[in-house]
Amino acid sequence: MTTDITKKGPEDTPPSSSPEAIKAIPVRHFGRYVAAILAIGALGAIVFAFAQGDINWNAIPDNFFDDRILRGVRETLVLTVLSMLIGIVGGVLLSVMRLSKNPVTSSIAWFYVWFFRGTPVLVQLFVWFNLGFVFDTINLGPIYKDEWSEFMTPFLTALLGLGLNEAAYMSEICRAGLLSVDEGQTEASHALGMSHGKTLRRVVLPQAMRVIVPPTGNEVINMLKTTSLVAAVQYYELLKYAQDIGTTSGATVEALLLAATWYLIMTSILSVGQFYLERYYARGSSRSLPPTPFQKIKANMLSLSRPKGGVA
Repeated sequence: MTTDITKKGPEDTPPSSSPEAIKAIPVRHFGRYVAAILAIGALGAIVFAFAQGDINWNAIPDNFFDDRILRGVRETLVLTVLSMLIGIVGGVLLSVMRLSKNPVTSSIAWFYVWFFRGTPVLVQLFVWFNLGFVFDTINLGPIYKDEWSEFMTPFLTALLGLGLNEAAYMSEICRAGLLSVDEGQTEASHALGMSHGKTLRRVVLPQAMRVIVPPTGNEVINMLKTTSLVAAVQYYELLKYAQDIGTTSGATVEALLLAATWYLIMTSILSVGQFYLERYYARGSSRSLPPTPFQKIKANMLSLSRPKGGVA
């Protein structure tokens, strides 16, 4: 009786049920550590310089809720809302004119955008403010007639200067939103018997809002900061009142830092509102909405409470 003994090679061995774990060694990015150290050092140097400076930090909380500051905050918000209202309405009108097949209306809208985007807003404010040297009176016939200096108040100067300038920028934003909607939707609406105006209101604009809303939120925040320029035309808003407080109290830098703090608070609140507005209009375009800051915090807290290697 003979026994057939054959030598088994590596290819005859049965495969292992579980593959061998890969020992991955993470790549070390030394440049990131150096950049972080330099950034922390620069920030520390700035903080140390301000701490050593001759600044009366107590003047900021002492005047934080001053009546003049609160009045300036109110005037800044009112001017921002009204200027953006003029800008949005004018921007929609100009964008429709730009897209019109009428060469006259299209050319007028193009010239408006070209002029107001090509000149600084501060120059435009000065032009409105000094038109009294050109016109003695304003005469609208039986509707209105008065001296130009009485008609063009600092508030109206600020409102026209900011609102009309903003309309030029909003025109391009609205035009981009309208062009983002496929032309087939307009053609289908017309085939169903809808008028041009109804198609614009019911079909085109709701879809264009997804493109229009994000940059409009940025424009609102930018407008809030741009209102500080109207102090040059003697309109009293947050910066102008802060300058007066700094002049009377001798704390010029402290008053400016106070105004900067209020601007930061208002822009932060507007940024939160912009986030939720963008999230609202993203419902129809994305499968899952981006998590809110509270949802992110909750998810991080739950991940920290779970034990390692298992599920809580």
